[in-house]
Amino acid sequence: MQNVEPLNAYQSNAMEENSYRVKVTDIFEGPMDLLVHLIKKNEVDIYDIPIALVTEQFLAYLEWMKSMNIDFAGDFLVMASTLTQIKSRMLLPTAENEIEEEDPRMEIVRPLTEYLQLKSAAEELARRDLLGENTFIRQPGDALQLVDREDDLMKIGLFELIDAFQQILKNISPDDRLDLTADRISVNDRISELVDIFERKKSVTFDELFSDSPDKSEVIVTFLAILEMVKLYLVRLAQHSQTGVIRLFYQ
Repeated sequence: MQNVEPLNAYQSNAMEENSYRVKVTDIFEGPMDLLVHLIKKNEVDIYDIPIALVTEQFLAYLEWMKSMNIDFAGDFLVMASTLTQIKSRMLLPTAENEIEEEDPRMEIVRPLTEYLQLKSAAEELARRDLLGENTFIRQPGDALQLVDREDDLMKIGLFELIDAFQQILKNISPDDRLDLTADRISVNDRISELVDIFERKKSVTFDELFSDSPDKSEVIVTFLAILEMVKLYLVRLAQHSQTGVIRLFYQ
């Protein structure tokens, strides 16, 4: 699996010049969710986490968010410190006469297992609240749910969105440099453009948000605009369980 690559100097400088910051606290997931995302992405056993690889990728995500002027809570840094410490402990040689100690990874496996259990229980309770929601006559506003079968959609968050944007950036030629002197559309202007699109279509796929040949400026500004719209509860994100297509719904 490839790591999340930090933005290059051109992209980072552009973000500093725009000085637009997005706070994701209490809107998107926390450090445990990022850890779960990495475990799923690398297709590894929760009890046999490749701690060096996961730590490297975890830090890469934080670096990417920081370079995009995304403010994240301090518990992400605590988790990064914990992973780094576990990685260091696993690199230390064990003397033959020493008593075999517990796997250092259990320090993160235990709380991670408990977190997954609590999250599963919370999701189950949330589904119970929706029982009978579709028993009555469907309201006109529910028509957009027919775009994809609802049982084929699953909720996604910040880290799946980062992966999707990273893929868009990788498809852009490395020769494409951000022009810091050119007039670029602001995040607020991009939000207005996206609202116009949603007003017309109600829901769009992720790829529909970009032109046929997007440049880095367009990708970065669109990314920040979507984060802000999710924060404001203007849109919600879902991914098709079979095709992996990300769809945004206007709320």
